[in-house]
Amino acid sequence: MAYQGFAQEYLGMPAVTRAYTTACVLTTAAVQLEFITPFQLYFNPDLIFRKFQIWRLITNFLFFGPLGFSFFFNMIFLYRYCRMLEEGSFRGRTADFVFMFLFGGFLMTLFGLFASLFFLGQAFTIMLVYVWSRRNPYIRMNFFGLLNFQAPFLPWVLMGFSLLLGNSIIIDLLGIAVGHIYYFLEDVFPNQPGGKKLLLTPGFLKMVFDTPEEDPNYNPLPEDHPEHQPRDQDQNEQQHPQ
Repeated sequence: MAYQGFAQEYLGMPAVTRAYTTACVLTTAAVQLEFITPFQLYFNPDLIFRKFQIWRLITNFLFFGPLGFSFFFNMIFLYRYCRMLEEGSFRGRTADFVFMFLFGGFLMTLFGLFASLFFLGQAFTIMLVYVWSRRNPYIRMNFFGLLNFQAPFLPWVLMGFSLLLGNSIIIDLLGIAVGHIYYFLEDVFPNQPGGKKLLLTPGFLKMVFDTPEEDPNYNPLPEDHPEHQPRDQDQNEQQHPQ
């Protein structure tokens, strides 16, 4: 019974959220079971461009460390805010959501070229949290029953919590910075005087991820109208004349 409930919940997740969280969990499980090691996954420009280990461009976003509090904490926030974005402001716009993933990952990778950052999954999660928080500014949040604040402060609260745990805040600051760049280019600049939309989702992504909308100006041929279609009884009489 519990398995059926879990399966139903899993299949009910939107596609991009399901794919990303599944990839993160499977990657961590593979490391935990020693099928692979973190040394095969981390971001290393030298190995990427000289040894052509291109997979590192992706795998460094999928590993959140060994099983433990930090891993489950990141998975909860990744699942929650990725899903709320996909079902909220990106509802019916899967291609735009995928493009946000690609845009954010590209900027983080550029920054990773100049900094000693090995895994960028946490920064990616903070980016998702930041975009959601700026698009839902009036929602009241509660952090472990200790703090009450408006949604836009959530990324900063998470950064403070990370600092308390003794982690470097560089990753969190990177996620906030990339999230703000996306939010500004997508939501702020186009609505300013003289502004325009700069982030345009490529057409091939729309072809792959978005179902084509019906053209409201399309008029079917007269013979395509339902009233001109023969009824089943008429068809049977035509097929089996007496």
